[in-house]
Amino acid sequence: MTDPQIRRRSEVRALARLALDEIGAAAGGIGSIHRAVSDRVFAGVRLGVGTHALPAKALHDEISAAVYALVAGTARLGGSLAGQFLDVPSAENVPPSQTRGGARAIAAIQGLIGDVLESEGSVLAEPLAIRVDGVALTADASTLADAFPRARGSVVVFLHGLVETEDAWSLGRRPTYGERLQTDLGYTALQIRYNSGRHISDNGRSLSDLLDAVTEHWPVEVESIALVGHSMGGLVARSACRIAFLDDRPWVRRVRQVVSLGSPHLGAPLEQAVHYASAGLAALPETRAISGLLRRRSAGIRDLNQGSLVDEDWRGRDPDALRAAAVSEVPLLDDVTYCFVSATITRSPKHPLGRLLGDGMVLVPSASGRNRTRMIGFRDEDGMHLAPANHFTMLNHESVYEKLLEWLGAPET
Repeated sequence: MTDPQIRRRSEVRALARLALDEIGAAAGGIGSIHRAVSDRVFAGVRLGVGTHALPAKALHDEISAAVYALVAGTARLGGSLAGQFLDVPSAENVPPSQTRGGARAIAAIQGLIGDVLESEGSVLAEPLAIRVDGVALTADASTLADAFPRARGSVVVFLHGLVETEDAWSLGRRPTYGERLQTDLGYTALQIRYNSGRHISDNGRSLSDLLDAVTEHWPVEVESIALVGHSMGGLVARSACRIAFLDDRPWVRRVRQVVSLGSPHLGAPLEQAVHYASAGLAALPETRAISGLLRRRSAGIRDLNQGSLVDEDWRGRDPDALRAAAVSEVPLLDDVTYCFVSATITRSPKHPLGRLLGDGMVLVPSASGRNRTRMIGFRDEDGMHLAPANHFTMLNHESVYEKLLEWLGAPET
């Protein structure tokens, strides 16, 4: 395990370098917008005064280019120096990723550019892992035995959503679903944190590997597994099950329930809107930099366009193609109960505003896996609608917990 002081210093330096690099990139983007606008203005001036405008334009372009280059270069130099030498003394020597605020900040960064961080080998690209009090655990026998001295044979795995951490389940600072299920039904809860900027299928594969190790090294025999995912977490759970089934992993044969809370099984409208907006903004030089910024969104966010779960949905395809290719329909596992929760900000899901906005992030047809063209295969009797509620209400809600008690039932012990 990495020394906490070394880990803290590495994370602080990586965060500082990233912040300054982004400032440098922003300066370049603003400069390109400035240049495009000024070119259009000077073109209009030239229509009135002819070539007399050229010296003024040349002087303007030279000065403005130098200013933006200076800002960008200074920020990048500062980022490079910070990445090598910066340190912020801390009496506790706790890495930011192990504090509530620091973990949230890193999770937000991961959600936006986590795939890039991973490709660069950044310390901020944290691997998928079980977390206890913010600390990542290795799934070996001694670590699991120490972390879960009262381990039971029935395990419930919680998966957060995009730009979230395992702390999201404690919304309102109330006992989490996992804590309550341990008391009420005798489950042992595992809180997973993952880099939500990675492809959903990559996180699904990592989750499958982790649960394979957990099943092998758990202090007692694992008899049943339930997966509970919020938003993107529900898609990661389904992806992991599919990968494990194809690879014939032992853990998947112990899965009894998969529960998704506000998961965009058929895609998320916000990502779909951004996908088209980025293409439209690329048409004009004044907005091309904004398009470039939107197109930097992570692989994980792009997968939410249609709810992509497998490698085939993205490998070898142009992510910026205006018409997204059809996704692979992933079958549900036999002998597994799939449950879902949808929500609307209106009391009735039939209200025009509820139909349009859903829970603010995901529409009811997507959360329930059924629209006019696609059908995941969820049963109506295994679903629940929460209203009025938003996308995050279902992270810790009494009605949802009552449904979890019903769906997960009394586990085998």
